Amino acid sequence: MYSLDKTDTKLLQALSADPRSTFVALADTLGLSRNTVQARMKRLEDSGAFLGFDRRINPAALGYPLTAFIEVHVQQKRLAQIVIDLALIPEIVQAHGMSGQADLLVRVVCTDAADLFRIDGTILACDGVERTETSLAMGEVIPYRLTPLLDRRG
Repeated sequence: MYSLDKTDTKLLQALSADPRSTFVALADTLGLSRNTVQARMKRLEDSGAFLGFDRRINPAALGYPLTAFIEVHVQQKRLAQIVIDLALIPEIVQAHGMSGQADLLVRVVCTDAADLFRIDGTILACDGVERTETSLAMGEVIPYRLTPLLDRRG
């Protein structure tokens, strides 16, 4: 990924404020030409600066109102295959390799407690998974955000 300059940062701030902005609207807002905005957007996209649109979809709208975090302890030599197996479970929306006690931290969405129990059992059934520890999210207190970091750069 290339290093962002001040114009890139302002462009990202404007998009964060209004993600549906057109190139023309962004150009007007920032005092740039439409071609400049279009070229910078292309460069940002090519550099991997933008995440997938599905991060903006609320799982509750799809019928998955509950979120849980599952710490997964695995046999290290099987980690690569375990990650492949976990990626096949649709309710797993995110997973991170971790340092510390747990090997993986998996974020899942579910319909209810019984569904969470089923998902946890599916994870435990993966060859090489030794155990899990599950925590139900009671509510999101700070939603995913990057605007404060953009503001710091600007």
